[in-house]
Amino acid sequence: MKNAFRPGDPVLVLAALGKDMPLIPTAPDTYWVQRQEQEQVNAIVAGLDVGHYHLFLGEKGTGKTILLLEAMRRVDGDGVSMFEAHGDIEIFRIRLGKALDYEFHEDYIGAYFSERGPRDTTALLDIERALNKLEKVALERRKEVGRPLVLVINQMHLIRDNDNGKDLFELLQQRAEHWATANLATIVFNSDEYWVYERLKQLSTRMEVHSITDLPKPEALAALNSYRQRYFKGALPHSVQEEIYDRVGGRLAFLNHVAKSPDVIAACDRIMEVEKTWFLNQCWILGKEMDDDVVDQQKWACAAIILATALVDEKETMKQTPSSDPEAGHILPSFPIHVAQQIITRSDYVREFNRLNFFSITSRAEVTPSSVPMYRAFKQIVAQPGFREHLHATVQRIADIESLKRTRELVLKDVVLNDSIRKGGT
Repeated sequence: MKNAFRPGDPVLVLAALGKDMPLIPTAPDTYWVQRQEQEQVNAIVAGLDVGHYHLFLGEKGTGKTILLLEAMRRVDGDGVSMFEAHGDIEIFRIRLGKALDYEFHEDYIGAYFSERGPRDTTALLDIERALNKLEKVALERRKEVGRPLVLVINQMHLIRDNDNGKDLFELLQQRAEHWATANLATIVFNSDEYWVYERLKQLSTRMEVHSITDLPKPEALAALNSYRQRYFKGALPHSVQEEIYDRVGGRLAFLNHVAKSPDVIAACDRIMEVEKTWFLNQCWILGKEMDDDVVDQQKWACAAIILATALVDEKETMKQTPSSDPEAGHILPSFPIHVAQQIITRSDYVREFNRLNFFSITSRAEVTPSSVPMYRAFKQIVAQPGFREHLHATVQRIADIESLKRTRELVLKDVVLNDSIRKGGT
């Protein structure tokens, strides 16, 4: 297992191949966009920031993994190991074993002569045994080097939100708390979704949360220039850069995609259309002609549309009239989670919308559009002629169907004129 934490890491090799970059930390500014958070992440990955474990939280494409990879590259992976989480706990076990260079005895020869292996085991027990071994290695490293090991678990939101997932979260967090207290190892969790924070928050005492958001405007324009220089050996006019930022904001994934395209404005529009299509395909409302069989799905879809409409209206009433601040960049409208739940009159939908990337939930429990292109899509949808009437008709149709389901019809036969019926009971 000591080999897993020696200089060099397969994750760095794959990243270098994907980015066409050198493995050694030379001229990092050429290959990575430098962010304000980079120095702090460098200290965490180098084992200099001790006494805590960390959760990186932010929407996909904001650059969380790039921050960690750059920090790993600066120390050449010394004392660091990274792997991707998975929803299947057996696959999670295998990936953990690969990252730690730890064998679980799947090929035990005794299996040919006995129905039982060297020990009764489950995936969780195997993970516990691997972490026991890792603890011994961390103790030895602390005596030799004086710094903790660092284990990075990427894509934590892929773990299923069920009983097995809950047990896995509890196991990992117990180790993270214990190792942070003893300065043995630092576990870094990386997630795109807010529910991971809610799960970890219940038992956390030493957890540090890092919110990774879109780049501010100056850094976003610098990143766009860097990407464009890499792909086309030239810079874009300042007016074009401003227009790109107005359309896609400071999301690194979008800026990289636009910089690769010969027609950058068309690429921005395509990104917005993709976001709009995704939202409408999942959430469009059917109006007053909807069938009663789809009322449950339409209640969910209508809640998403109502929340999107409320965010667009909130933007119109914000005190700051420009669409973006000259320094900080885009200021998207937001609601606290409890207010968003009150707007849609449901407490269970907001987190599902976050999983589907309609809305983002920040570490401060603020609900916002998931990105600038998604907000532009909301704005286009709300601006359609007759949209609000269509929304009102859908809400009314849902209410009518719900009322019909609560209504019982009583039919009387053989009743003649002037007959009366006396209602009994209380």
